[in-house]
Amino acid sequence: MLELAEEAGVALPANDAEALAEAMLVRHANSVEEYLERYRYTVAVLQTPAALERVAYEFVVDVARENVRYVEVRFGPALHVPAMSLAQAIEAPLAGIKRATEETGTRVSLIACALRTMSPSISNDVAHAAVDYRDEGVVAFDLAGSERGHPARDHAASFRYASRHGLHCTCHAGEGDGPDSVRQALHDCGATRIGHGTRILEDPTLERYVCERRIPLEVCLSSNVHTRTVEAAAAHPVRRYMDAGCVVTLNTDGRLMDGVSLTDELWMAHTELGFTREEIDRVIVNTFESAFLPDGVKTDLVAQVKRELGEIS
Repeated sequence: MLELAEEAGVALPANDAEALAEAMLVRHANSVEEYLERYRYTVAVLQTPAALERVAYEFVVDVARENVRYVEVRFGPALHVPAMSLAQAIEAPLAGIKRATEETGTRVSLIACALRTMSPSISNDVAHAAVDYRDEGVVAFDLAGSERGHPARDHAASFRYASRHGLHCTCHAGEGDGPDSVRQALHDCGATRIGHGTRILEDPTLERYVCERRIPLEVCLSSNVHTRTVEAAAAHPVRRYMDAGCVVTLNTDGRLMDGVSLTDELWMAHTELGFTREEIDRVIVNTFESAFLPDGVKTDLVAQVKRELGEIS
């Protein structure tokens, strides 16, 4: 960030790496909206194709060091317009990802996010651009950003277009707003995975529906604590969802803003929520089984991961 900021002439809240990492860390936000404010700095330094390619490459190198075998990384291409076109904003991270995959062997797919706070017409543009790259590494369309006051149903046409043209659909919901936000994501937008889904327990009928239909939940423990969606990790409803048989996966959300890796999230599930080794293995396998990959590729990856988990005593 420091190097990119210098190149772009962007002022950051600190001038050395350690202080900047601390300044970017969100520990005590009062809402999701406050948490999202930090992104103004990262977006500001990512307004060239070269910068986007670099951070995509370095991200994959980082997760490969964690023994991540497959990752789906999401970003909002519209945040880089008009500095570049939507096509350039997608091509740049795809180039970085390709280079890192060749070096590390870690498989990577891209999820293109539209933003609730932008107009539905921009979401439609993002969906169209994402579809154009569905054979190049873009696997899904997503809707992110502030939930409350920005209903997902307003963007339903973009989801329909993405789905009709071969992209999977996921949607951030049930974090900054309640169960109705999740219902919109599922029923109005056709999402087949839910980003967060933390608050589905507020509607037992919806909770049963999500569990019975095996709709994967993209749970982000640290982020939910930092945004005050839950008061503490130990109080997170993921324990309840796991016990109820829901398809639980663990994810990092903003690695920089939350100061976490995927390893940290797995460890938190174990130490704060009592997940056993067997349950951690189940969560890991759930994640691969829920991946937006062709069935044959997914089957091979799941078999590989099960073998590797079985080799860990």
